[in-house]
Amino acid sequence: MSVPVNKNATRNAKKLLDYLYEVAGQKIITGQHTQTKPMEEIDYIREVTGKEPKLRGFELLAYSPNINYDDASEPCLTEVYENRDTLETAYQWALSRRPEADGKDSREQKVSWEWMPDRDGIVTFCFHWFSPVGGRDKSFYTEHTEFDAGKVLEKGTPEHTAFFQDLDVIAEELKRFCDADIPILWRPFHESEGTWFWWGAKGPKVASELYKLMYRYYTEVYHLDNLLWVYNCPAEGGYPGDEYVDVISWDIYLQQYEETDYQDYYERLLELNTGNKVAALAEIGYLPDIRILEKSHTPWAYYMTWSKEFCLGEKYNKKDKLAETYESEYAVSMQPQ
Repeated sequence: MSVPVNKNATRNAKKLLDYLYEVAGQKIITGQHTQTKPMEEIDYIREVTGKEPKLRGFELLAYSPNINYDDASEPCLTEVYENRDTLETAYQWALSRRPEADGKDSREQKVSWEWMPDRDGIVTFCFHWFSPVGGRDKSFYTEHTEFDAGKVLEKGTPEHTAFFQDLDVIAEELKRFCDADIPILWRPFHESEGTWFWWGAKGPKVASELYKLMYRYYTEVYHLDNLLWVYNCPAEGGYPGDEYVDVISWDIYLQQYEETDYQDYYERLLELNTGNKVAALAEIGYLPDIRILEKSHTPWAYYMTWSKEFCLGEKYNKKDKLAETYESEYAVSMQPQ
């Protein structure tokens, strides 16, 4: 079903979803998460392969309204400071290949353009959301906050109020992308099959209810119609329903390297959902083996390698494997500008 779940989806959002369905099983879109404005991972891939990933991931953690700077570790502060203003980087990159792109676009400038699959890149966002109330250090982790996700579902609670206040703040950041009709693969409440993040601490069912609250608020109140909704919870009872999901996905970090196309994970993912949606490797540590994919055509629409050490250097992915992936005709990448 290549029709977006949001009946008011923008033209470019529709085009992107069509493209994902078109690619899945025929090729795989290369993707790389970036954590900082310099996007050093992209420079590394370009140096090794001579190409760039078609999809780039950007992080919103520094936009969390409730960061406790007074009780944050040095690693936490470093991550926050490195992540600041990444949405500006995402915005400029998303529009960089359109013909009229002759310089930076200001926030006041109205942009009109058509996303072209053969020309433009793909943007995806995830959000390590510092808990809306309380917490210390990296409070997106359950161990660093007492925030009770279940109470968000109870109207009148401080948790419910703070949750929606944070949604308001993030919506204002996303609105600029909607105004320009930049289609976004939006992946909130990721990895909610586990309890390590506060949104998953009460189980995947609660996380799916949070996801639905956000979906309705962002589509019915803010009309962020450029968003394609990526669900990221391979767990029994965690699926919110086809009416809320455009893309199903899984974050997979193998304990050690193996040559794989992740087909077993794909089949399991379909079992945990309805099997009606296009699928993605939303985060990975080790690259899928492109030679195996060329033969199996396991229909992952895209993969996204995580940032820092998962891309930089050879701790996880050897340079020859990276080059082999980008050299394959099965892999969709981009030429540097």
